[in-house]
Amino acid sequence: MLTESQVEQYFEDGYVTPDFKLPEEVILSIQSRHKKLLQTHPEYRDYCPAILEHDIVFVDYCRNEQILDMVQQLIGRDIALWNASFFAKPAGNGKATPWHQDGEYWPISPLATCSVWVAVDDANRENGCLRVIKGSHKNNNLLEHETNSSKDLTLNLELKKKEYDESKAVDIVLEKGQISIHDVFLVHGSEPNTSDKSRRGMVMRFMPTSSFFDLENASEHFKKFKPEDDERKIYHMRGIDQCGKNNLVYI
Repeated sequence: MLTESQVEQYFEDGYVTPDFKLPEEVILSIQSRHKKLLQTHPEYRDYCPAILEHDIVFVDYCRNEQILDMVQQLIGRDIALWNASFFAKPAGNGKATPWHQDGEYWPISPLATCSVWVAVDDANRENGCLRVIKGSHKNNNLLEHETNSSKDLTLNLELKKKEYDESKAVDIVLEKGQISIHDVFLVHGSEPNTSDKSRRGMVMRFMPTSSFFDLENASEHFKKFKPEDDERKIYHMRGIDQCGKNNLVYI
């Protein structure tokens, strides 16, 4: 569980790093499943936008009761898992992630959601840890993004320079197994990995069941990440289905 001060920090700063670490055996299992994924899908060497569509086992990692307890403190008791992604920065030439807000990519209404970032390896400044602009979420507004199709980036939408002050960036340094949780409007990104150590990170995407994942009106950028059958599965985690339009999967 998050302490009262940690909950306050999340709403004040837009992120929190809990006093929590996944067991070593869970991290080893995640590493093994990711390695297996890359054997059949080498195109996801740097970034897999929708890992649940390829390996249902990753849903089990997202069902961790302690993680769900913390998410519940932040978005309420009725919780759905709408996605999980994997940012895998290989040693030596792992790609940067541009400064962005998650909400720019997601067809969720209302845009009330949080992301749990799991360090699958130690994450530090040298190997490209997550970086955030503290408090940049406060207005609950999406800032102006632009397309950047550089092959050196994991994502192709980035914030315009005028929208953030990089001098205020905070490095989220994590040990393997630790997590950070951040708000949908928080400005964040990461540097490339030029070190000799990999920096893998799994991101669990949760939303309250009162929100609607509106795939019909998704941006063209997001639509290219849809599974082949054009039906993204959204998994019930806790509570009741408030919205009633997400066709939640109960497993």
